[in-house]
Amino acid sequence: MKRFVGFVKKEFYHIFRDRRSLFILFGMPIVQVMLFGFAITNEINNVDIAILDHSKDTSTKEIIEKISASKYFSVKDYLDNENEIETAFKKGKIKAVLNFEKDFSKKLQTENQATIQILTDATDPNTANTISNYTGAILQNYQELINKDVVTPYQINTQTQLFYNKELKSVFMFVPGVMTIILMLVSAMMTSISITREKELGTMEILLVSPLKPLQVIIGKVVPYIFLSVINAIVIILLSIFIFKMPIAGNYFLLAAETILFIINALSLGILISTVSVSQQTAMMISLMGLMLPVILLSGFIFPISSMPLPLQIISNIIPAKWFIIILKGIMLKGVGLAYLWKETLILIGMTLFFITISVKKYKTRLE
Repeated sequence: MKRFVGFVKKEFYHIFRDRRSLFILFGMPIVQVMLFGFAITNEINNVDIAILDHSKDTSTKEIIEKISASKYFSVKDYLDNENEIETAFKKGKIKAVLNFEKDFSKKLQTENQATIQILTDATDPNTANTISNYTGAILQNYQELINKDVVTPYQINTQTQLFYNKELKSVFMFVPGVMTIILMLVSAMMTSISITREKELGTMEILLVSPLKPLQVIIGKVVPYIFLSVINAIVIILLSIFIFKMPIAGNYFLLAAETILFIINALSLGILISTVSVSQQTAMMISLMGLMLPVILLSGFIFPISSMPLPLQIISNIIPAKWFIIILKGIMLKGVGLAYLWKETLILIGMTLFFITISVKKYKTRLE
């Protein structure tokens, strides 16, 4: 028994000496609870909306003020006419537009009813539904306030119009997200074990003495996987079109170019993981566990980023999947071109160059 107790003590000493084990035991659960607690929410907060006010009278101003005062919405833009609505949605800055009819207050006084049109970006069906429900609740509350001392109650009618997904098909949201996750995880995982495999098999020495420069080795590791990942992407897109009836309203060549860019980005990230990992097992753990949660939770795939706390919103900007999902929804559902997606494209290009540069530097360090 003394031997057994001594053995148990030894194991405790090993665990306490190994900071990585302590982090996995105590750090990971805390990080996961905090991440899941703040990121997983079906509520909306500070959703950017625009106002199209044809009336500009007392009642519309009161309603706009009431909506602005709520924690759910943030009025970002005031439109002048209906032609600006689709342009605003294509830019991706707003999720809804409130369209007040002409002579709103006058109709409310004379006809005891007036109409507000709620237009939502339904590329994310859940968020579009939630926006309509929350807006309806605020308007209902305003209606109750103005009807307190009125004999004949006033009625505010709402008309909902959905852009890009009129039937609120959830598949329109899931296909871009699933495509992003598959390409990200599979591509990063494939290349993350490439250099570590050389180390474990003992063939790293051949690379070290070869005349190839570090940049050539890095690119040489990436190129074969580009073709394999492109085949993966083609299969996913074909399944989306013919099985799930996913529309592609935009340019096919732009979709292909952006997909290849994202694949290279994911492969470059995988190479970076491979250069800093000492074994295939470590590389697999980082590429799977380290990427899966951020990609699913912080990319805007399932949960709206605008509803998350500010620190998580800032962190989401370094997740390549976030920008690719915006690009996919823009091309597939909105039919927009590079004029609307140039910022997201430049961000992905910048991230790719960053990953490759760090990989080359890390590789040089290991050569020395």
